[in-house]
Amino acid sequence: MNSKKSLTALLLATVVWITTVLPASANVSVTSPSVILIESSTGQVIYEVNSTERRSLASVTKVMTLLLTFEALDTGKVKLTDDVLTSEHASSMGGSQVFLAQGEVQSLETMIKCIVIASGNDASVAVAEHVAGSEQAFVEMMNQKALELGMVDTHFVDCCGLTDSEDHYSCARDIAIMSRELTVNHPEIFNYTKIWMEDITHVTPQGSSTFTLTSTNKLLKQYQYTTGLKTGFTSRAKYCISATASKEGIDLIAVVMGAPDSKIRNADVQTLMTYGFGVCNIYIDENKDTLEPLKVEGGVEETVPLIYEGEFRYLDIQGSNLETVERVTELPESAKAPAAEGSEAGRVRYYLNGAEIGSVPILYGATVEKAGFLDYVKKVCGFFLL
Repeated sequence: MNSKKSLTALLLATVVWITTVLPASANVSVTSPSVILIESSTGQVIYEVNSTERRSLASVTKVMTLLLTFEALDTGKVKLTDDVLTSEHASSMGGSQVFLAQGEVQSLETMIKCIVIASGNDASVAVAEHVAGSEQAFVEMMNQKALELGMVDTHFVDCCGLTDSEDHYSCARDIAIMSRELTVNHPEIFNYTKIWMEDITHVTPQGSSTFTLTSTNKLLKQYQYTTGLKTGFTSRAKYCISATASKEGIDLIAVVMGAPDSKIRNADVQTLMTYGFGVCNIYIDENKDTLEPLKVEGGVEETVPLIYEGEFRYLDIQGSNLETVERVTELPESAKAPAAEGSEAGRVRYYLNGAEIGSVPILYGATVEKAGFLDYVKKVCGFFLL
């Protein structure tokens, strides 16, 4: 089994089916017209207002650009040490930029810093061209990835969000989905999103010069639990952000769109995060205990090993006592051959206050084929030899 693909599928499935569940005492007051707050590890929505409303997302677009870049790094298509050439097209970008000159070369890692810290549109286009050959080809990859993630209210026209086109849009919920995909599967992104200030060196035919990257995410200085992720502003989009924060083992993602100014945007993020950290409580069963092998009837082997599909997480925002969670293991006394590795043998179910809150499959850890005539002969001979 491809464990990473299985994990990704599980994470995405969580986003699709989970609905918002607010405690009766919920008292959240935000000004921005469209917001969402989710818990990262489960994908559960904690709070939302107009979260599927399609809006311009400005430089928050770069979350998808970064996601595709880190996926390309994972596959070996690109490396952090790659030399990334700045094309004429990339150097012509306006808006937020790090003033890359045509023909200038920077390492891919430096370009990532330029995107994450300073929201460089020029760096975003240079990276897109490096990964896909052209910005247009990269945008096609962005839209394909959006479809794969179930981002039904999203369409990209460029890789940086500078466009003023009505065809470039997303919604708070979709941004939360791609932000979660990036941060859960590529946590190394936080090595860059937590940087407040860093110098880079421009090397051109005119000589060398130092340029200071300063984070566009002022929450790094304003809210102590901030870990990232990406801000955005255009006259169409107004002030947007996909913000991440971590406190005492709880990881939250808050998306704010259409705020009238940066102060309101950041204040709304802090309101959402404070609320989330106040109500979130997670039950975790890592399922690291060793399961006893299961007896196999009619197989070439007498038993088959068992493994858990993974850990179990349950997010409670109702103030329940999670120490009362009951764990029930469901397994047959034996399995009939053949038993295929990776197929389900049983299940662990979890109950809170008498209601099931989730389950984890128990899988066959190996394949046991059905025994044939010669296998039985060998078993009988082995018995008499013993």
